[in-house]
Amino acid sequence: MKLLEKKAIEVLNKNWKNGFSIPCANLYPFQWFWDSGLIAVGFAHFDMDKAEKEIETLLDAQWENGFIPHIVFRSETDSYFPGADFHRSDLHPQSSKKYKTTGMTQPPVTGFVLKELYKISQNKVKTLSYIETVIDKVYLNHEYFFNNRDPKNEGLVYIYHNWESGTDNSPIWDDVWDTMNPPEYTFERRDTTHVDASQRPSKREYDHYLHIIEIAKKHNYDDKKIAELSPFLIQDPLFNAVLIKSNRSLIELYTLIGNNKDKIKQLHDWQEKSIKSFNNKLFDEEIGTYVHYDLRNEKLLKYVSSSSFSPLFAGIPTKERAMSMVKIMIDKFGGSHQYMCASFDPDSERFNPKKYWRGPVWVNLNWMLYRGLNEYGYSDLSERIKKDTIEIIEKNGFYEYFDSRKEMHKNGKAGYGGNNFSWSAALLIDLIHS
Repeated sequence: MKLLEKKAIEVLNKNWKNGFSIPCANLYPFQWFWDSGLIAVGFAHFDMDKAEKEIETLLDAQWENGFIPHIVFRSETDSYFPGADFHRSDLHPQSSKKYKTTGMTQPPVTGFVLKELYKISQNKVKTLSYIETVIDKVYLNHEYFFNNRDPKNEGLVYIYHNWESGTDNSPIWDDVWDTMNPPEYTFERRDTTHVDASQRPSKREYDHYLHIIEIAKKHNYDDKKIAELSPFLIQDPLFNAVLIKSNRSLIELYTLIGNNKDKIKQLHDWQEKSIKSFNNKLFDEEIGTYVHYDLRNEKLLKYVSSSSFSPLFAGIPTKERAMSMVKIMIDKFGGSHQYMCASFDPDSERFNPKKYWRGPVWVNLNWMLYRGLNEYGYSDLSERIKKDTIEIIEKNGFYEYFDSRKEMHKNGKAGYGGNNFSWSAALLIDLIHS
């Protein structure tokens, strides 16, 4: 295990670019929002200065309204499409003047990541004083969501693009694509020059992705206009669970810091409303777990994915609901021929164990599920997820995602996407220490 951890540390140090990390070379050459947060958790175990700097540089690109973009374009490389010139973040009057960024965000992990840094820290006084310098920016980010992304004032925020979910090409979005007929765009893909095209979204899927951005750009990334006009408007259980988890962490950290009664009260108010709406609206009694809600077409998207179980990580379900979720997780995702936890329902005809978020195992979701199951007392299942995660990395290397079928892992070629992937390395380090 020490050798594996040593390799993970090498991956992180290699992907460190003087103040921030890239997810991996070539394929993702910039700074990504939720990647950076999760990478910081790994760094905290052996280099707290880098962990803190990672968060600091991410927050340095925050917009004036509290928004944190999903990509900060920190170099001029053209090895990634769509780049800064396509996204045009400058169209929004409050966008970062310092950096070119995208006009979309990602699951807001920063709140719970700060709590992780504090928990891991060997010098809690020093780490808490660092947290004090950045925590208000994270609070401002949460304020942005509740003020701008919650049109019904129900405590659930929307995402307007599949990239905001973090689960980019999930089969769940197929239902939304069926309601759209975007133009055929002419562009040069860069991702497929680095990895096998069969593991990536299709050209036609990219047409949908670009079309949604074009609508947002046309209205200068105005949230009200996006809520009114975007064909993609989803309340995502993973995104909202991460926000709720981060809210909880901010409450705990502000309590440790002291003198923040107003912010703590506001966070409690958001929390109460969010958890209530989350349970009332996103839990599907028939399926027995949480699903996505299509806010544009006012309907549940009744599919089981790894995101369906993410509420365990945030302490959202009751014990009874958690029991129902665990049963589904074991029945659908836990067969002896499978590694846990596939990103999409293996019983579905849409399942594809090689294609990005359409079925492979992802280390970041496994890490969340491991934590969540532990919190609810399912230690045997959480240990299985931890063991599976470590094993697939041992067999294949630090890939972006992995085949969920055990039979594919015999020759060490069941890792897909980018190799030497930062959050796979970072979260492996944390799993080893947990």
